[in-house]
Amino acid sequence: MDAFLNIVAKVTSWIWGIPMLLLLGLGGIILSARLGFFQVRYAPYILKQTFGKMFSKPEQGEGTVSPFQAVTAALASTVGASNIIGVPAAIIFGGPGAVFWMWIMAIFGMGSKFCEVVLGFKYRSTNEEGEYVGGPMYYMEKGLNMKWLGVFFSFFLMVELVPSIMVQANSVSASALESFNLDPAITGGVTLLLVGAVVIGGIKRIGKVTERVVPFMASIYIIGALIIIILNIGELPGVLGLIFSHAFTPMSAVGGFAGSTLAATVRWGVARGIYSNEAGMGTAPMAHAPATNDHAVRQGFWAIFEIIVDTLIICSVTAFVILSSGLWNAPGAMDNPSGLPAAAFTHYFGPVGGFVVTISLLFFVVSTLIVLVFYGEKQAEYLFGIKFSKVMRYVYLASIFVGAVGAAQLLWQFLDILLAMIILPNMIAVFLLHKDVVELTKEFFTSEKYYLKDIGKTK
Repeated sequence: MDAFLNIVAKVTSWIWGIPMLLLLGLGGIILSARLGFFQVRYAPYILKQTFGKMFSKPEQGEGTVSPFQAVTAALASTVGASNIIGVPAAIIFGGPGAVFWMWIMAIFGMGSKFCEVVLGFKYRSTNEEGEYVGGPMYYMEKGLNMKWLGVFFSFFLMVELVPSIMVQANSVSASALESFNLDPAITGGVTLLLVGAVVIGGIKRIGKVTERVVPFMASIYIIGALIIIILNIGELPGVLGLIFSHAFTPMSAVGGFAGSTLAATVRWGVARGIYSNEAGMGTAPMAHAPATNDHAVRQGFWAIFEIIVDTLIICSVTAFVILSSGLWNAPGAMDNPSGLPAAAFTHYFGPVGGFVVTISLLFFVVSTLIVLVFYGEKQAEYLFGIKFSKVMRYVYLASIFVGAVGAAQLLWQFLDILLAMIILPNMIAVFLLHKDVVELTKEFFTSEKYYLKDIGKTK
């Protein structure tokens, strides 16, 4: 068994090295180019259509939830532990320059995620309960006439979500054990009940919960981080200098930092930019498909919003906290990079600071679990019908408890391989259908019903 697991580890390491970085990174660049880098050209308009309309009534159109509820559901999945504990690891092992490449990949990732959401909205359907559903499996079946590919994607995602939920639940119980000395079984039971109470209400209840919880939890963390940055405002020019100067040059050892090659800087930055926002993974379209909106492209703007919030704001403030506080090159930093945000908050706010980071992580992970269970249900519904999806709901809820107490860790070894099995067919489908997105985008920006009307240039 150990020999088999070693082979799995080696295969996983190879897949998530150059092949996956090329598929997602280069894929995002190509798709952005095909769309004329609209995310940069129309940036002010997109910001106005998203940040400026967060609490507005939905545009005309049909749907099950509001655009903001849809995006907060998607954000609940992407905003999580990786934003807080993943960024310090990228800095420790890739140097400050990794932050620059994280930003670059966020901008190009907007192209991939926009395409996914637009396709998910265009090819969505209604289920037996009259709710709008969508995702890669639907645009594979209806757009490509490849139901077999949709079944392949859906099956592997349905399976992948079991260990994924276990890992998330285990991070909750481990954090609660360390901070509050809570028995993992208690944490698992409470988490199961909290998540179950939300997901049993379907996408409408999930949307209502996430539109309140996600902005609250993100705001608390961001405000705390901004206070630390302001307290170290004199360090900001130096921090920016480190980020930009070492994005293209290796960094030698300094303080407790062991140094980094240019290849490591690019790899860690690109990987963090990709992993943090889930662009190309095919999950976001499932949350966006039920949204009420008048055009697929307008809903696609919320994919841009997601990446701005997730990577350009939350990941960035985490990076600035680590760099401006000087903790990244303090002795012992390499031993526990994931603990650096809590250490920074504790240093500046006392025990309350560490408590804020821990509670933020707990909120982030619980909200992630809510959406992962929903994603799993949608796969089961697509494959076997709505009755079976209700059965899988309880399988996923049970896996929360199993993961919290640390059981079935063997399954976790296969998490990254299963994830690759859903990314590959999704990116293939997005590339094959990207002309649909190009046409819809051109239609939106040239039509007097949409963009020209919004900016007051109708005849």
